Amino acid sequence: MTRILLVEDEPAIVSSLSEYLTSEGFFVDHTDGMRGAMEKLAGSVFQLVLLDVSLADGNGFSVCSAVKGQYDIPVIFLTASGDEASIVAGLDLGADDYIAKPFRPRELVSRIRNALRKYSPASVIVLPGQVMVDADRGVVTKAGAEIPLSALEYRILLLFASNRGRLLTRARLLEDIWDIAGDFVNDNTLTVYIKRIREKIEDDPAHPEIIRTVRGLGYRVD
Repeated sequence: MTRILLVEDEPAIVSSLSEYLTSEGFFVDHTDGMRGAMEKLAGSVFQLVLLDVSLADGNGFSVCSAVKGQYDIPVIFLTASGDEASIVAGLDLGADDYIAKPFRPRELVSRIRNALRKYSPASVIVLPGQVMVDADRGVVTKAGAEIPLSALEYRILLLFASNRGRLLTRARLLEDIWDIAGDFVNDNTLTVYIKRIREKIEDDPAHPEIIRTVRGLGYRVD
């Protein structure tokens, strides 16, 4: 499920937009300011940020700059109608698109999907150790030989592969697995699944070179 962070301080817009985007199949989380936005981005994986220029604390330009500096995800500005200066400033900071208020929800959804297509990962993701994840076929191979994975093992590995270079905390992994699988996965179960995946893809599971442990923080695939 595509996760969207809505950064907006107008309650009426938050309520109506969250309801509509949820009905279109998106997961929407919300915050009203810069500090909250950065905390949520650090704590969960999002695929897109919807960002108002005027916020409860700070402004959208600062959030856009921070997001583009730390995360490889699209940003769409929500701007006041006819505010050309804000539009230009946002695009100059790396924003991927903008839409003027009041906007038509269906047009916004179209803009969102267009932005997501530009950032969609390659269908085949190459990992260290000659491991390849074919996202289109749902197949994982190592040195050309297919590796049998359970559905949840595959989804966990795909989550790692799609976030190469990023630290994934255990809390973030558990949250995303819950969304993907629809089942309860606790901390101990996550440890078991990662151990099983390592046994299948690592040359030496006791000294993993693909899914690396960042002690006290989580995991990372370089």
